[in-house]
This record gives sequence, C-alpha cells and structure tokens, in this order.
Amino acid sequence: MQAVRIVGKQRCELVECPKPSPWGDVVVIKVEVTPMCTEYKAYRDGYVVDWPGHEAAGEVAEIAQPGRVKVGDRVVVMPNYPCGRCWLCLRGEYIHCQHNLDILMTTGNMAGIATYAQFLLKPDWLLVPVPDDIPLHHAAMACCGLGPTFGAMERMRVNAFDTVLITGMGPVGLGGVINGVMRGAQVIAVEGHPYRAALARELGAAHVLDPQQTDVLQQIMEITKGVGVDKAIDCSGSAQAQRLLMEATRRKGEVTFVGEAGELTLHVSNDLLRKGLTLHGQWHYNLADTPRLMDLIRRASGLLEKFITHRLPLQRVQEAFETQLTGNCGKIVLEPWAHE
Repeated sequence: MQAVRIVGKQRCELVECPKPSPWGDVVVIKVEVTPMCTEYKAYRDGYVVDWPGHEAAGEVAEIAQPGRVKVGDRVVVMPNYPCGRCWLCLRGEYIHCQHNLDILMTTGNMAGIATYAQFLLKPDWLLVPVPDDIPLHHAAMACCGLGPTFGAMERMRVNAFDTVLITGMGPVGLGGVINGVMRGAQVIAVEGHPYRAALARELGAAHVLDPQQTDVLQQIMEITKGVGVDKAIDCSGSAQAQRLLMEATRRKGEVTFVGEAGELTLHVSNDLLRKGLTLHGQWHYNLADTPRLMDLIRRASGLLEKFITHRLPLQRVQEAFETQLTGNCGKIVLEPWAHE
C-alpha cells in the first residue's frame, strides 16, 4: 500500500508499505478520506514522522472474527489506540485513556497506524457507522473538523440564547463556527488572516473581529451591550487569545480551551472568584454523543461543502501541506484512492 512519510523540512514522500492484516477485534480499514490536521507543523519544522495522521473515514476491508462491524461497512475512524477497558474508555472518554496500546506490536503488523495511507488498523469499537445518506468526506468531519468544538459546546450546553466567542479560525475554529450556527447561537469569531476571516463570515459568524485591533475587547463588549459573551472557546493556542476569552466572557460564563498551548496567566481572584468563570479543557468529545454529531453533519451539509475547501489525491500531499502553510484554506482532505 501507499503511505506518506514526512522526511525533512517541507519534504514528504510516498512510500510503499506492507498492507496490514486484521487481528482479534482489530480490523483493516480501506481509507477513502484523510482530513489533514496538525501534521503540517512537523512538515513545516522538519520533524521526521514515519506514520502521520489521526483522522480518517473509509470502508471495512478485512476482519479476523465476527464483531461490531462487517466487511463493506462505511465508518469514521476515531483517533488513538485506547485500551477499551479502563473507566475512561467505558464512559466514552477514550481520548483521555492512560493505557494506549502499541497496536503494531499487538497485531504483529509492520504498518497500519497512519491515516495518510491507503489502509489502516483500528479496534472495531472505535469505528463509527456512517449513515447511507451522509457522504464520507462530510462524515470524516466527525474527527477534528467538528469534533473538538462539538465536545466543547456539548459540555457548555450552548444553545440559541447564547453568544459564543471563538478565537482562531483554523480548521478547528471554523468547525466551531458551524457547530455554533447549527445550534442557533450568535457566533463572534476572532481571526486576522483575511481568507479565514472571510470563510468564517461565509459559514455564518455574526461578527468577525481582527485580533490586531487594539479595541477588540471593547468591540465585543459593545456587541454584548457591556455584559460579555456567554460562552467562549479558544482554538488558537495563543496566550493572548486565551486572555481575551477570560476578559470578554460575562460573569458566571464558561470558557473552554481547545487549542494546543503552553502557559497561561490566570488571575484566581479576578477570573475565578470575582467573575465566577467555569474553565474547561476539551480534547475531543464523548463517544456516546456521536449520533448527535452525525445528525448535525447531515443537517450542515451545505456548510460543510464550504468548509472543505480542497479535496486532493494522496499523490498531491506536498501541495496540500504547502496550501496549509499559506492559511488560504479551510479543511483539506486527501483521498488515498483518487487519481490525478
């Protein structure tokens, strides 16, 4: 099978790897759609990555024994290789599992953990069925395209009475705009990149503010009549943006951190005691909420066609990485079985 490897600074290549084989409840997936996520950072910075990728949708190709799926089933692949037995996995919070498996050692395969590839190994309980009326490239947004902000909004119970502030309009933040709009919330987006700011507006953000403007907090307060936003989500990973969330959220409001980041200055008295903010960290979403997310994907079909700005064959992965580096894109998906 063909797979992608990142071999140096802005260098990647297609390589031939052995096709993996099923073992126990670990099945082989023929990858039809590979949404691109943060792998571009390794490509940009020159980190060698043999098996890149954590998002995929496709079709069950081989099974070793009867189980939860059968050959031919269309599925979305959930990320990581959690144990499936600990209390976190059993509660649907598998993303936080502390006992992730070495799936290649477990199955005896030489390859099969990359989603930038034509075939993939995954335990059958981490495969989400795709309804017949949902295209696979839309269903694949149930990973990082919509998943993290969907989980954040579920956790904060975002509804049509809320004003939601989202900072960072990369693909995750843009997915947050869709999630907010589909819940009927008023979405305020913060983004300085012209392409992504325009895309946020097209996806339904009521206001898109430039973080380089010195009065962005004042603008938010004017929009909310001096009260502040009800809920806020950071998808930028920027400490400056995270501070903006703390200051722009109303008293007794909620803030969720989604973007990968480092240190943040937290004022316990001003942020927590005086304002009474509730802070969350959200990596993904609970597996039990997948049917609700699939229903949202079905209803958001038109927005997803705008959100997915590029669909490229696996052979054009370098072009896809370079496009990500420009920022002139929404979500990019690779199609490992498509041809030029």
